[in-house]
Amino acid sequence: MNKKKLMAAVASVAVVATLFAGCASKSNDKTTTDNKTSDKKVMVGLSTDEGGLNDKSFNQAADTGIKKAKDEFKFDYKAVESKSKDDYESNLDALVSEKANLVVGVGFQMSDAVKNAASKHTDVNFAIVDSAVDAANVRSILFKEQDGSFLMGVIAGKMAGTGKVGFIGGKDMELIQKFEAGFAAGVKAVNPTAAEDLIGRKTVQYVDSFTDAAKGKEAAKNLINAGCTVIYHAAGGAGEGMFQAVQEANKNGKKVWAIGVDMDQAVTLPQYADVILSSMIKKVDFATYQAAKDIVNGTFKSGTVELGLKEGGIDIAGTSSKNTPKDVLDLVAKYQAAVKDGKITVPTKPADVKTFAPAAVQ
Repeated sequence: MNKKKLMAAVASVAVVATLFAGCASKSNDKTTTDNKTSDKKVMVGLSTDEGGLNDKSFNQAADTGIKKAKDEFKFDYKAVESKSKDDYESNLDALVSEKANLVVGVGFQMSDAVKNAASKHTDVNFAIVDSAVDAANVRSILFKEQDGSFLMGVIAGKMAGTGKVGFIGGKDMELIQKFEAGFAAGVKAVNPTAAEDLIGRKTVQYVDSFTDAAKGKEAAKNLINAGCTVIYHAAGGAGEGMFQAVQEANKNGKKVWAIGVDMDQAVTLPQYADVILSSMIKKVDFATYQAAKDIVNGTFKSGTVELGLKEGGIDIAGTSSKNTPKDVLDLVAKYQAAVKDGKITVPTKPADVKTFAPAAVQ
């Protein structure tokens, strides 16, 4: 890493660290001061949603972040997996019963469970990823998924050529629509023709699952048959089916690319690396690492924090250069700078992409 890149990386981390240090909302300004390791042993617990610890996505990232903090700060840690929604609240309660100082719930689907658990156990701190829970003992960790999805759209638009671009979502809801909107906006910025069916939602498929790879594969096959040459997913474990379909299409003589999400999926799913252009990285691992660190240091604050490109919470996969040409990545870097600088505000709703007019980049 050259000096310029190193300084940029350090600055990015510093921005996020500063943000977390002051993330308490005005109404929920509670700071834990009695959980330092010098005073007593700290316990951190994590409960996944139905995706499980090995989802190659945000559950795994959340676990990775806490494990990193555990290695550094030497606290006790227990992670439990939810097999269904019925497990959410009972898993949180079980972690509290094991004397956890911090309990982390992963995923928007755990919102009600975290809210209920936090109200029952007001002496315990909670954190939730991808949802906002208004409680004095909860840190809500949100991300600007539209920012990173916009950059994936730039890649897709440039790589699609005269083909179409597709999107696969887990569930048709506000959170996943942020991915869809950002992606469509990025495609529109560089290839308006390829964006037409995406904006009209003709090449958008929701599979109503974050775990069913078979549904993801079927959706991808439908999009490929409709003429899509690049497909991006925000479907958790169901997205693995997209990679399967894209790889099979290439083996059958078609040229189709896939784009991953949450983690660098060319690394977490190396068997599909040959068809992956890039992945949109949500730094869930850093967010959970920071929450655990704050508990240990007695500096945990409740409230809502939202992380995007500017805050260092969203990034592009480090393996992108393997299959994405340099000139495309150079263009992505320009758009990334424009979003960070506030010159481009990426839409969060699919309907708003129709009127989106991105600023020119240089």
